[in-house]
Amino acid sequence: MSNKLTTVQDGKPSAQPIQTQGLRKQYNGFVALEGLDLQVPEGACFGFLGPNGAGKSTTIKAITNLIRPNKGKASLFGVDVQREPTLALRRVGAVIETPEFYGYLSPLETLAYAGRLRGMNRRDIEAKSEEVLRMVKLSDWANRRIEKFSKGMKQRVAIAQALLHDPALLILDEPTSGLDPRGMAEVREIITSLKHSGRTIFMSSHLLGEVQEVCDYVALLNHGRLLLQGSVRELSQQTDVSSLVVSFAGSIQENEVEWVKTVPNVEGVEKSANATLGLRVRGGVDTHAKVLEALIQHGLRVASFRPLGSSLEQLYLEHIKEAEQL
Repeated sequence: MSNKLTTVQDGKPSAQPIQTQGLRKQYNGFVALEGLDLQVPEGACFGFLGPNGAGKSTTIKAITNLIRPNKGKASLFGVDVQREPTLALRRVGAVIETPEFYGYLSPLETLAYAGRLRGMNRRDIEAKSEEVLRMVKLSDWANRRIEKFSKGMKQRVAIAQALLHDPALLILDEPTSGLDPRGMAEVREIITSLKHSGRTIFMSSHLLGEVQEVCDYVALLNHGRLLLQGSVRELSQQTDVSSLVVSFAGSIQENEVEWVKTVPNVEGVEKSANATLGLRVRGGVDTHAKVLEALIQHGLRVASFRPLGSSLEQLYLEHIKEAEQL
């Protein structure tokens, strides 16, 4: 399967919400981005995934014209960000890094201020403020001072502010970073609800489970290089090697561990405790069933047999490992 979602015709970017070509950014000898080619299809909820320091925030700052790349180009809806930043960003709403607000203002006052900066008229500001606060579930807090808000509530205010002018593209940089579990769940729920609004959502994260839960497409970045990109469903089907954790009722002996290594389709065995083995198995659920059957027929008392993470997680870890070895 090709990882490219679209093509570039005649050397010109299509009118995709986000497209980068050969994007490179270097800071005093440190290469943060190296030749990034990224395509985000219209209407997608796109997860930009990678470990901390992979270059995700640098990419977002480049495509929103907060920094200038050393090489390459970024386009939003076919408009070059560097050449025509005002036009390129007109249809974009963004939450980048930790949002900060005037604590003495309420969400309604904050949105009114942001709306005026965007040139919106009073009637539109009032109508849209009510709508977006309802979308982020802050209607009951519309007139409260933001200084009383939790970090998760402030993040919801930031999303409301980004949505105020009804953007076609919403960019979120690590939207759940630093939040407690409740705040993370609330923000993920909002993003999931926004998926059905028809707009394109581009969110960075270092949490694979988060991306897999809310996104339709994903791109994996590491050390400034794009490792893969495609739909979550297609990428999940790319790997046929799974990690399994098997626990036994009682300790397992070394000779039994050696026998497990000979079971068909078992490519690796690691003893993590006296009664637990980690297996790497090639094949899908039918193969998993055959491995389990073989263990039981051999007389091993299996207490639990479960996959360690999803197939997408396996692909993620495999590509990160390969990249680190280069």
